[in-house]
This record gives sequence, C-alpha cells and structure tokens, in this order.
Amino acid sequence: MSNAVHTSQGQALFLRRKRTNAVALTLSLAAMAFGLFWLAWILWETLRQGLGGIALSVFTQVTPPPNDEAGGLANAIFGSLTMVAVATGVGTPVGILAGIYLVEYNTHGWLARATRFVGDILLSAPSIVIGLFIFEVMVVPMGGFSGWAGAMALALIVIPVVIRTTENMLKLVPPGLREAAYALGTPKWKVILAITLRAARAGVITGVLLAVARIAGETAPLLFTALSNQFWSSSLNNPMASLPVVIFQFAMSPYENWQHLAWAGVLLITLAVLGLNILARVVTRNK
Repeated sequence: MSNAVHTSQGQALFLRRKRTNAVALTLSLAAMAFGLFWLAWILWETLRQGLGGIALSVFTQVTPPPNDEAGGLANAIFGSLTMVAVATGVGTPVGILAGIYLVEYNTHGWLARATRFVGDILLSAPSIVIGLFIFEVMVVPMGGFSGWAGAMALALIVIPVVIRTTENMLKLVPPGLREAAYALGTPKWKVILAITLRAARAGVITGVLLAVARIAGETAPLLFTALSNQFWSSSLNNPMASLPVVIFQFAMSPYENWQHLAWAGVLLITLAVLGLNILARVVTRNK
C-alpha cells in the first residue's frame, strides 16, 4: 500500500514537472519568435531601403544640400572612421591596463573597488550623459565643437567595456601558469605580457571588437561634441561629420534624396557592426 502511494505521488510529481517544463519551453520559444520577428523585419527594411540608396557616389561625394540629387556620405564615413579609430586607440590601452591592474596588482584594494564602481557607472550610463560631460570639459573650454571631443566621448564608452572584458578574461587564466613562471624567476611584467595576456588575448580582442561595434552607431554623444560638417574635413580640430549624426539629420528631413542617403548610411553601419560581431565570434571560437 505504501509503495503504491509513493508511486502515485512520484507519477503526479513527474507529470506536474513535465507540464511546467512544457509551459516554460513554450513561453521561451514564443519570446524568441517575437524577438526574431522584429529583428527580421528590421533587417529586411534596412536591406530593402538601403540597397536602393547605395551607389558609387555614396563613397566619393560629400553630403549634398537639400533637393540636390548629387551627393554622398564620403565625409561622414571618413569622420566616423577617424573618430572611432582615435577613440579605440585611446580607450583600448587604458582599458587593458586597468584590467591588468585589477587582476594582477590590486584585486581587493580601495582603488580597485573604486575603479570597478566607476566602470559599472560608465557601462550603464546613457551615452548622452557622456556627451554632455565632454561638452562641459572640452567643447566649452575649447570654444567650439571638434572631432577630438567626439573621439574622447566615444573613448569613454570604450574604456569600461574593455576593462570588464579584460578583467574577466584574465581571471580565467589558471593560477598555475603564473606560479610556474614565478618559480622560474620570471619578472612579473614578463609573466603578464608573455603568459596571462597571451592566454587571454582572444577574449581581450573580442572585448575590443565589441566596444568598437558599440561606438560605431552612437549618435547622442557626437551631437554635443563633434556636431557635424556638411563639407569634407580631415582636421579633428574642427566640427566633423559622422554617419550616425548624418543619418539622424537626414532621416528627419522632408527631402527624398536625404532620406535615401540616410537608409544607405543605416545599411553601412548595420553591415559594419554585423561584421565586427561575426569577427568577434570567429576570434573566440578559434582560440
């Protein structure tokens, strides 16, 4: 009698868990399908509208005046590439060095805790806040907008991403590797460069690529720092055009040629970000 009762209770528990699992699986699949539906729709519209605006002039001519059919995005593409490159060049070393410090030199000290706290704030802070900060500390004292200010705003977005990924990747390196190197009398700086960083390089590179992908489409901080420029400008001392800002301005305009160029810019940024994410996946998989 007791065995029959236990068997019946076990079957009831199994059926209840099976129903719960089925409900949870159904809700998960529905949420996934909901997200994929909107993602597919966005990608389809981007391809449909963007391919129609792609032409050789997009890469060879500067942004046109209203109702002028001749024009492209050459100055905006150049400005975006320049500011992203400068921001990456500034933010990546700072982020990697800070990540090394947090793992290899000062894991639980007050400075490490403060660095992590500030990094978490920067990771969660809206990009427009970073743009306003750079506006106050660079644009106002310098007396005008500039590409340097835009690059510094983007660098502040790169730094916390690189810090977090570098710290997490270095923590995954087995302590035995460090101990073996120290036992052989290897200096600490050489252990970091030749062993820990080399072991974690795939994750660090992935973090840098993801940071670049994030800043490639930022608009808000550039509105307050680099502003824009309808003409070709290769000097970071002057206002500089960028793809996100041009897309924002052209998409809100009533002019059809500007709207076509805005869709072309959206497609270019989408393909660039997609390529960087795929490259990050490939780097992570092969290492």
